[in-house]
Amino acid sequence: MNKSSSSSSSSSSRKSLYSVLPHKTQNLRELYLIGKKLGQGQFGITFLCKEKSTGIEYACKSIPKRKLLCPEDYEDVWREIQLMHHLSEHPNVVRIKGAYEDSVFVHLVMELCAGGELFDRIVQKGHYTERKAANLIKTIVGVVEGCHSLGVMHRDLKPENFLFSSSHEDASLKAIDFGLSVFYKPDDVFSDVVGSPYYVAPEVLRKSYGPEVDVWSAGVILYILLSGVPPFWAETEPGIFRQILQGKLDFESEPWPVISESAKDLIRKMLERNPKKRLTAHEVLCHPWIVDDKITPDKPLDSAVLSRLKNFSAMNKLKKMALRVIAERLSEEEIGGLKELFKMIDTDNSGTITLDELKDGLKRVGSELMDPEIKALMDAADIDNSGSLDYGEFLAATVHLNKMDREENLVSAFSFFDKDGSGFITIDELQEACRQFGLSEVHLDEIVKEVDQDNDGQIDYGEFAAMMRKGNGGGVGRRTMRNNFNLDDVLKSSDA
Repeated sequence: MNKSSSSSSSSSSRKSLYSVLPHKTQNLRELYLIGKKLGQGQFGITFLCKEKSTGIEYACKSIPKRKLLCPEDYEDVWREIQLMHHLSEHPNVVRIKGAYEDSVFVHLVMELCAGGELFDRIVQKGHYTERKAANLIKTIVGVVEGCHSLGVMHRDLKPENFLFSSSHEDASLKAIDFGLSVFYKPDDVFSDVVGSPYYVAPEVLRKSYGPEVDVWSAGVILYILLSGVPPFWAETEPGIFRQILQGKLDFESEPWPVISESAKDLIRKMLERNPKKRLTAHEVLCHPWIVDDKITPDKPLDSAVLSRLKNFSAMNKLKKMALRVIAERLSEEEIGGLKELFKMIDTDNSGTITLDELKDGLKRVGSELMDPEIKALMDAADIDNSGSLDYGEFLAATVHLNKMDREENLVSAFSFFDKDGSGFITIDELQEACRQFGLSEVHLDEIVKEVDQDNDGQIDYGEFAAMMRKGNGGGVGRRTMRNNFNLDDVLKSSDA
């Protein structure tokens, strides 16, 4: 199936050409003071901003709507916002705080990374030691593995798209730009040519690719970290592309003679032109050159769906019901990614996920769980015991816990149960909620006992919030391309 970046979201019918967000937002300037310009990309300018109510500084990426020339451009920005929410749990992905829209701009407010681009540090240093390069690439490929486990392909990995959290030598590295990222299903084939010239994989140029392109781009970054120059280089873009398609890796020039064979082996396997033979993100993280002190990493990241289902299955019924209440109140941008994951697993588009679909979905993302374990997870998430997961149940079981920690979410969930507004949830109110959720035979007295810290037989807001928060692991070559590309021209033309 061919799929372009613009077709992966179905919300265009819902929005007019002139708005990105499906709802009105507060005016950015009512909430934030806008400061100095921090940087400029192809589509937006990033400013320093300070939240008036807290004094906390953030980065604000402002995208002028005059640059959004067609419905697909609006869709791309909307998808970027959804993706940032979807990936927000990852420690090396910049966290989005909120999105705002007015008649002229769309603003994305996110955590501030004040340490500058990885690109600038490479330029400053020339190249990195092997150990330091291994640590950086471990972070970068960790982001790739996290994206792939959530059904997201990045498509524009390059050192400019990673920022350090501070200027400190050991500051953490964060991925910042998801403007070209897309949701994908395991068998999708993409054909649109996007990315940045030095870092783009050969199969992108051949217009038939999948998530393996991200590992290629990370391999290019690793080559640059160790040598200071790109592996495939020429004076012109067509020249660069010909090198990517046909050129040989140079391991003879300085500094390669003094670099370990193990590092070169990893680069060869990441820059394997056949995507089927290329290492996966997890295989990169298991490579001897990356692994610290002979300790192998954990088995592949549980798919996000799996790890969240495991978390959910260990919760009591009240917490599960509360999560469902919260999940159904989350904004579209926050749950858009989960909607795509649901569609990926619900292969017959019935609106519910059967046990067989869940098994197949988990297998496709590399899970080795036995059938009885999957059945147990399914039963735990199937709140109304219907034998399948509807969208609401799936949302409740897979929404990341950092989404429910916000005070307003906890308050609205508490008031859902506290029907009479007394400030307490009683056993009678819990029984009423259970009826609404189609639940029977729940040992409510045991739930109350577990949560009721002052033993007064009911649950107040403090006790409810404590239960909800408990256990929540809370130049040429730099330009980004979009589709104006012809492979035959590259192969025919000669370098200037």
